[in-house]
Amino acid sequence: MERRSAWPDGKVVLGMVHLQPLPGTPYHEEGSLEEILSTAVASACALRDGGADGCLVQTVDRVYSVGEDVDPARLAAFTLIVQAVVDATGPGFHVGVQVMRAAVRASLAVAKVTGAEFVRVSTIVGATLTPSGLVQADPLAVMEYRKKINASNVKIIADVASMHFSWFGGGKTPGEVAAAAWQVGADAVAVSHPREDAVLDMIAQVRAAVPEVPIVLAGHTHQGNVGRLLAVDGGADGAFVGTCLEGGGWGSAIDQGRVEAYMRAVPGRP
Repeated sequence: MERRSAWPDGKVVLGMVHLQPLPGTPYHEEGSLEEILSTAVASACALRDGGADGCLVQTVDRVYSVGEDVDPARLAAFTLIVQAVVDATGPGFHVGVQVMRAAVRASLAVAKVTGAEFVRVSTIVGATLTPSGLVQADPLAVMEYRKKINASNVKIIADVASMHFSWFGGGKTPGEVAAAAWQVGADAVAVSHPREDAVLDMIAQVRAAVPEVPIVLAGHTHQGNVGRLLAVDGGADGAFVGTCLEGGGWGSAIDQGRVEAYMRAVPGRP
């Protein structure tokens, strides 16, 4: 089976733009939206100028619904932020979106109307148990909606073994979950583990099960290990990276100098 959509050449680095709680959520601070937006734009530009290939704009609202429902104010604020990031970073910088925890159709809608290129989906097949409750996938509804809004060009990167997804009930390897995700229409899969040997084993399992699918690391990379985890032979095709790039700790603004240091460690970069 051939890849359904082109994957960029080389190792693709996608920085995480973590948003503070948005309007319509319990922990939003009144009057902070302008600062949230400006920080997101500054972080995305720091990623672009530091040499990263793109970013994922992700809601971080502390508590979440396990379903598809999204507060209208939250979605409106998120759309404004994503549009500002797309406009500020310009062509060639790959912007993606994720409305946490399970609002896949909302994510696709935001990507479609703003011109973002991909969405990250925590649960595209099966189910996973989270602190918010059991998240159950509905791939048919997702793919029907993707077709309905003519968003087939919006790529789906699906977590198959990560901090956001573990097959509920056990009994499925990362390779088996990746095969299921690919079957329903995911364009790439994401894996992660704190231990380097464990994530390399996950990559090998996915490669054996679905050789065609691009693999993105879903966390736990930094300047010291990215060279091995994105190695030309046996490594992943790309990485989501956030914490090690955030100058003031998790959830703070991206520091361009940290991005540049990370990119120097990526295989195949000048």
